[in-house]
Amino acid sequence: MGTQQEPGRMGLAFLSIQGLTVSYGGKADVLRDVSLDVERGEVIGLIGPSGSGKSTILRTLVGLLKPRDGTVSLDGKLVDYTSRASLRGARDRFAIVFQQYNLFQNMTALRNVAIAPTLVKKRTKNEVEAEAHALLARVGLAEKVNAYPDELSGGQQQRVAIARALALKPDILLLDEVTAALDPELVGEVLDTIRALQREGMTMLIVSHEMAFIREVASRVVFLDQGSIIETGPPAEVFDHPRSPRLKEFTSRILRH
Repeated sequence: MGTQQEPGRMGLAFLSIQGLTVSYGGKADVLRDVSLDVERGEVIGLIGPSGSGKSTILRTLVGLLKPRDGTVSLDGKLVDYTSRASLRGARDRFAIVFQQYNLFQNMTALRNVAIAPTLVKKRTKNEVEAEAHALLARVGLAEKVNAYPDELSGGQQQRVAIARALALKPDILLLDEVTAALDPELVGEVLDTIRALQREGMTMLIVSHEMAFIREVASRVVFLDQGSIIETGPPAEVFDHPRSPRLKEFTSRILRH
């Protein structure tokens, strides 16, 4: 089954992905003709089996992978992934958080959050550090500003990583399995941070296997399989009334546990 595009949305969305096709090293396509429009303030939950292309979408948006075909437009402006200037402009508006925290081990939480705006954006240290204090408080870590990563739990490190992404003041936050590496008892504190961002109106694309969480926070759920969008819709529709046989099979398996 091909990609599904909601009528009346094409070309008007805040983020518009049209016909995106991506392959690794000339091999078979990992994404095939993916089209998806995202409005400002929407939270899109990307679900599907491993290897279905969910993370590839996020990595392509920030330019870690180059599309073989298709277009990405942000706020009506086409992103040219062959142009350093265009890509730099896109990266100013996207921020991605990965499964692994990738914090600088020799820097405090405060410095981890402040370093990119200071070095990349060339902003003043005092201004950036004041914002970093506020961001760490926002993710519930006001008392950990001077802690080093090895003094923090996995959940706390992931919240520092989210604060670091927010320090770049992105228009769209991309979250790639941000709870997958955490012990079960630490998952909740990270999900609470994402819930707060949703309430604040942050536009997000979330790849996650936490289906109950996706159902709770997503405006729309997008189900991918073998590099294509099979079905998309409101969470209740996707989880409770799947239309395609493949989504029915997927939900019956994951919701059984």
